[in-house]
Amino acid sequence: MIVTIDGPAASGKGTLARRLAEHLKVPHLDTGLLYRSVAERVLAEGRSPDDVEAASAAARDVDLAALDRGRLSGAALGEAASRVAAIPEVRAALLKLQQDFARRPGGAVLDGRDTGTVIAPEAEVKIFVTATPEVRAARRHQELLARGENLRFDQVLADIRRRDERDSGRSAAPLKPAPDAVLLDTTDLDIEAAFREVLKIVRRA
Repeated sequence: MIVTIDGPAASGKGTLARRLAEHLKVPHLDTGLLYRSVAERVLAEGRSPDDVEAASAAARDVDLAALDRGRLSGAALGEAASRVAAIPEVRAALLKLQQDFARRPGGAVLDGRDTGTVIAPEAEVKIFVTATPEVRAARRHQELLARGENLRFDQVLADIRRRDERDSGRSAAPLKPAPDAVLLDTTDLDIEAAFREVLKIVRRA
């Protein structure tokens, strides 16, 4: 079984996807880490996240085994990742890598922005997780504070809104629910309640 969980930044999709993959005992891929990895390399080379040549070269060299969530989860990389993710050449370079992961024997859980629309449109279960920008910003703010990153709430909210606009408005694989995706609004749900809803969706499928 392939399960895709898409949604905007800080909607809870990553946490839900990791828990679901553990529950189902199948591999999990956070596709956002691929773009963060690309952004990390581009910035390390002193190049701009909007540099098509540098970002495309970095995308062609991404190694799934080398992805480190702890290292790649900072706020600065989130903004840069959103910018490299808007480059069609970067998305094209990473497409087969993600599709091969989704189609491995035994199934997989993927989360991101376009896993149900572009990466695995054949997935048996597609979920689109969302929440209000203010709630998502509050979650991300707490997460960043716990990591020792001292950003103000209004800065985090502005970043969330910028990323929403960029992700939804890009020409290549814009953020949107697949036509057959189940919508899950987590605005008023804690992670336990949201996970119970996800399990219900999967069991119905």
